[in-house]
Amino acid sequence: MEWWLLLLIIFGGAMGLLAIGMPVAFSFILVTILGVLFLQGGGAAFNTMIVSMFATSASFTLLPIPLFILMGEILWQSRVAFVSINALDKLLGRLPGRLSILTVVSGSIFSALSGSTMANTALLSTVLLPEMDKRGYHRSLSIGPIMASGSLAMIIPPSALAVILATIGQLSIGRLLIAAIVPGILLAITFFVYVYFRCRNRPDLAPPYEVARVPLREKLEAIASLLPLGVIVFLVTGVIVVGVATPTEAAALGCLGSFVLAYFYGGLTWGVIKKAVGATSHISIMVFMILIGATGFSQILAFSGGSRGVVEAVSGLDVSPLFLVLCMQLIVLVLGCFMEQVAIMMITLPLFIPIVKSLGFDPIWFGVMMLINLEMALMTPPFGMLLFVMKGVAPAGTRMQEIIRAGYPFLACQGLVLGAVLLFPDIAMTLVDMAFKK
Repeated sequence: MEWWLLLLIIFGGAMGLLAIGMPVAFSFILVTILGVLFLQGGGAAFNTMIVSMFATSASFTLLPIPLFILMGEILWQSRVAFVSINALDKLLGRLPGRLSILTVVSGSIFSALSGSTMANTALLSTVLLPEMDKRGYHRSLSIGPIMASGSLAMIIPPSALAVILATIGQLSIGRLLIAAIVPGILLAITFFVYVYFRCRNRPDLAPPYEVARVPLREKLEAIASLLPLGVIVFLVTGVIVVGVATPTEAAALGCLGSFVLAYFYGGLTWGVIKKAVGATSHISIMVFMILIGATGFSQILAFSGGSRGVVEAVSGLDVSPLFLVLCMQLIVLVLGCFMEQVAIMMITLPLFIPIVKSLGFDPIWFGVMMLINLEMALMTPPFGMLLFVMKGVAPAGTRMQEIIRAGYPFLACQGLVLGAVLLFPDIAMTLVDMAFKK
């Protein structure tokens, strides 16, 4: 059977199972089992498949996933993250669109403390959305910044999704985490600049209000309260950048730091620990099942000859390599309108990464663009996850159309940064080259 027909059957089967509502992990595991049965005849091939899947789930390099999740859950459940919002509120002064800017800045900080977009968005919605609604903020400058800032947790380390992407794409986890730092900061700056000038030019969208003067002593205390959070950020990313710890060791340090910080802020109780460990176990099991499915799926693609056939076909096209990379990103963008992020990675990465390597590009650079693209998928209609999260927490009477429109300007900002990374790879790769310089 021709490789392209096998590829069509494999992908068609996976898409069909996802379409009928089967969980991502089980969809790809079932396709893998059927592939082994029909392509390899079962028997000893099943033993090889099981050994390979076990080796993937038992890999020491995947330990950052549960550690990153636990770190974020401890900070969220103990409500330590609220400290950053209260401190920043005292430092911002009378900027135009003050609460929208507070959303962007605090969301960026919490993204560096938690790899969960859901937790980030929920925190910002709980604390800031009611206040912005009371102050008469337009939906585009209340809901929009919350979704955009919440999505930053997908790219700014510690990002569990970055670890998953690196694992599925067989990339260096440490390099990908470091490569995502500058683009993540650039995204936050782009959101900040947009909100500032939008509110400055249209004050009616974010009505100004009288802000009580904060004494210098309170400002210094606010800065001091942010320093421990900065230590956590350094323990997670700084130690990797300076080369004194691996991603796994950095995740362990950050996790330990979150426990210590929660204890000194008085938020570490047995109830908090129980909730955090329970949520971490639930999410981690789901993630590892997905990775097991991804391993088998990639091997079936390789055995069928589909991966090799696609690489050879694409490499033979008489078009610009950069144009091919752009086309791959457009495919991911379209898939993001209809599918969940991990499912997109499992379908595309086994094909895209070999193509990127054959074209002579750095797959880490491509992985960073994938993360930005998958971040955009959180807000693209009709099935962007954060659209439904916001619908659940938004004030009564808020229509889905308002939420979708509120996200459009920030999707444009993300597209701008994605284009910048595409055209100027050094944005992502300079810090990596510095950190891993021999």
